[in-house]
Amino acid sequence: MERTLEAKVGSAVDAWIAWLPRWKPATHRVRTRVCRRCLGSPFLAALGVDADVPHGVQHGLTTRMKALIDDVVDDYTDQNLPLLSRELHESEKRKSRSYRPEVGLDPEFDGLQLDPDPVPGEPFLFTLGELAEGGDVPESVRPVELSDEEKQALRTEIRLADECADHAGRLICQFLQQHRVAAREAIATIIEPQVSALLDALSESLDAPPTRW
Repeated sequence: MERTLEAKVGSAVDAWIAWLPRWKPATHRVRTRVCRRCLGSPFLAALGVDADVPHGVQHGLTTRMKALIDDVVDDYTDQNLPLLSRELHESEKRKSRSYRPEVGLDPEFDGLQLDPDPVPGEPFLFTLGELAEGGDVPESVRPVELSDEEKQALRTEIRLADECADHAGRLICQFLQQHRVAAREAIATIIEPQVSALLDALSESLDAPPTRW
């Protein structure tokens, strides 16, 4: 698994670096919520990405790494944790009955809030979150009550899945260190000039004398 995961980490970092030229500074909206996926992320630390790197750049990396962990845990669960695997598949069937706007997003947008923050006095006609709530779940796809033994077994399998995720995360952090130089060079040549240009434009607008009519 380690060699396969190491190769996948390298491919994911290459894909992230290839995406960087498409990133543009966001000037039209201020983020009001802290991204728990990126704040203090060990992936960013392992890759040597500083905290002052724009969040969109960070998020594109952390999301790709999370997807790798999800794949490892999914494979491990399907092969070794039958009860948890069954519960997850049943949950997916129930979710498929409703609208899911968060599915199919590019890595750079996965996990971000779908709707903008409301503006006082300007209500939304509808939000994606409201659409995703859906209606009642049919009786045929509602979860089946587990026995006490099954509940205990499920708790054990969840713990094993968590341990698998933790192990995969540690391996990914180890493999990311091999790509620190490439990541820093990409940020220095692609991202930092855009940030500097934005700051220069902001500085000029603040220093410009007021126009008199």
